[in-house]
Amino acid sequence: MKTILDFLDDLRNNNTKEWMDKNKTRFQEARREFESLVSILIDRITLFDDSIAGIQPKNCIFRLNRDIRFSNDKRPYKENMGAFISGEGKKGVDGGYYIHLEPGQSMLAGGSYMPPADVLGKIRQEIDYDPEPLLSFMRGKSFRQYFGDFAGDRLKTAPKGYAADHPNVGLLNLKSLIVTHPLSDKQVTGDNFIGYATEVFASIKPLNDFLKTAIRE
Repeated sequence: MKTILDFLDDLRNNNTKEWMDKNKTRFQEARREFESLVSILIDRITLFDDSIAGIQPKNCIFRLNRDIRFSNDKRPYKENMGAFISGEGKKGVDGGYYIHLEPGQSMLAGGSYMPPADVLGKIRQEIDYDPEPLLSFMRGKSFRQYFGDFAGDRLKTAPKGYAADHPNVGLLNLKSLIVTHPLSDKQVTGDNFIGYATEVFASIKPLNDFLKTAIRE
């Protein structure tokens, strides 16, 4: 993974098309290494979550190019490599596994990030109807060890249709159902990185199972 981090570190200091054109070979090498990593992770995750069986890395990996049409930030490239592994690839909304490599800011994550309003509505209905699988996930040792809490924005008050004193209002207020686990550069480049990432992802499966139940049933 050092090839990836070294390339991204240099890109961060030279985020221009001219620099990228001169370093296209380095980008391709880093991209191949990332694709290989994602391929291995798909195989590992499939062993405990067969909902992603058959998905291809190219359908999970986000483009490096930024959409700058409506942004004041005109840097042409993202300064990270990321992939969302789910049954629908990077477009999935009902739970998946995310890897983000960026010097000093790498992480593993999972769940559903900023789902559309109708999907979020179904998740909130499931929290109201049968929260126990989600609460059990939160009580687990892995949740405390790797995540500590859910990440992302929350409503300041209970969502419409739910009482302010609802016993699980803290979960109903979430705009995303995601957990994140930061990684050091040393962890990313370590010999056991794939094994460690697999363990973290395996601990996320109960959350994704809850989301699939909420959204699909």
